[in-house]
Amino acid sequence: VYAEGEDERVLRAVQVVVDEGLARPILIGRPAVLQNRIERLGLRIRPGADFELVNPEFDPRFRDYWSSYYALTERKGVSPQYAKIEMRRRQTLIGAMMIYKGEADGMLCGTFGTHALHLHYVAQVIGLRPGVRHFAAMTALILPKRTVFICDTYVSADPDPEHIAEMTMLAAEEVRRFGIVPKVALLSASNFGSVDMPSSTKMQQALAIIKERAPNIEVDGEMHGDAALSEEIRLLVFPNSRLKGEANLLIMPTLDAANIAFNLLKTAAGDGVTIGPILLGAARAVHILTPSASVRRIVNMTALTVVDANAPRGQEQSLF
Repeated sequence: VYAEGEDERVLRAVQVVVDEGLARPILIGRPAVLQNRIERLGLRIRPGADFELVNPEFDPRFRDYWSSYYALTERKGVSPQYAKIEMRRRQTLIGAMMIYKGEADGMLCGTFGTHALHLHYVAQVIGLRPGVRHFAAMTALILPKRTVFICDTYVSADPDPEHIAEMTMLAAEEVRRFGIVPKVALLSASNFGSVDMPSSTKMQQALAIIKERAPNIEVDGEMHGDAALSEEIRLLVFPNSRLKGEANLLIMPTLDAANIAFNLLKTAAGDGVTIGPILLGAARAVHILTPSASVRRIVNMTALTVVDANAPRGQEQSLF
């Protein structure tokens, strides 16, 4: 289900999805607006034939949706009247309820608004996978000489060591879905204990947790960014590193560091080619895009969502 079905980028992406047979799309949007934009863009997709249409202004399932939403959130400050209003105006909430009711297998949202706005409704309705304590966001950058995955680009401002360890294990699992063996670097302004500061201590503690819980992950830290991407530099400062070759999964100590690094690399070196954000930790296949998402990225994230929807949760134990 595409929460922002009226978005022109979403409509163009859905045309590709239909042509390629990637998924059976469900679009949330007003019928007249959708029809006008489809015709103006010269697209061939048609409601009913190529995609299911959910009208946020009127749907016979509305009462069932808001009643179920109220039952989920009545002890979290949500009143029946507020549940009705939210269900009318929040398309991400409608999409989340469709997944909750088994009427959709996955969702893409987030082409407008903040990541936190959409995550709020995902957390309320979809929730976390069993055994997971926190959400996280990972973004992949396709650079000229390498592909790197960066965490946490959108969710947690200052994750603690437990959160960083959990995020790393979830991210490593997702990287494996791309057919890539994760090589993980825990980044800091410190290089293997060279500077005593809160972020370096945090990353050292996270490393200890990861080694205990997922000993088969190739991971080391804390280290500088250049040491992560260059084995030559890393061996000069720490010849006994467990990490061999170039890191492809970069775990940052804070959201600031991750988001700044991602956006700088995307603009300066990556020609804006990204995959994500990939939401980690959700109980179902849900991903929250960004307002800058391109048609290409929406198509790529559709394919990823299909893979996630068909991958049984909890199989990460067999990977480690």
